[in-house]
Amino acid sequence: MAADQHDPFSHSPMEQFEIQRYIPMDLAGFDVSFTNSSLFMVVATGLIVLFLTMGMRHRALVPGRLQSMAELSYEFVANMMRDTVGPEGQKFFPFVFTLFMFVLFCNMIGMVPYTFTVTSHIIVTFALALAIFIGVTILGFIKHGAGYLRLFVPHGVPAALLPLIVVIEVISYLSRPISLSVRLFANMMAGHTMLKVFGGFIVMLGIWGGWLPLAFSVAFVGLEVLVAFLQAYVFAVLTCIYLNDALHLH
Repeated sequence: MAADQHDPFSHSPMEQFEIQRYIPMDLAGFDVSFTNSSLFMVVATGLIVLFLTMGMRHRALVPGRLQSMAELSYEFVANMMRDTVGPEGQKFFPFVFTLFMFVLFCNMIGMVPYTFTVTSHIIVTFALALAIFIGVTILGFIKHGAGYLRLFVPHGVPAALLPLIVVIEVISYLSRPISLSVRLFANMMAGHTMLKVFGGFIVMLGIWGGWLPLAFSVAFVGLEVLVAFLQAYVFAVLTCIYLNDALHLH
């Protein structure tokens, strides 16, 4: 038993993704307990509010570091929307900006030791992706009516291929929430699993033999920070592309 406590591989690398109930709750037969996932979503939301509030509190003509970061975040998402959606999509900027910041902060918080990576669970990423998919679909039908179905009929397709192309387009459209959610979840889970494995090798090999996995771990942490940002960006830019399809039928 004592040996297991010092064995870096006595615990599975997947244990870091386990959901723990802090406040058990039941609502009409549904488990709505407050968990570690819930806690870190609240933490991420609180940090976003604090970051933006503190960053824009003084609104100085010559911005400080925090204000520069807040303004850079704003401009980054605004430029992304202008490039992918156009002026008509600016009304949806608050939604996309909130989505980007939430995913980014959840990803970055997960890089801190002894925290929990919310986006490593597909139920979270799928819920976000499904909300985007349903919202964009409703928006498309509100704006274009039944004409929104033209999205599944590309221009210039020969009539003989049209039935096959329509089926492919419909399947591609319906798979959007799956691909959007799996991409984020898989990258976060795989990266954190690898970090846990390399950390176990460092402890197992000791101070003399663990230098190589330590070097890999340091490099991998840097890569994971980059991946955390890129996955938030990809999630937001794909949302913009879906909005563009709903608004302009491209």
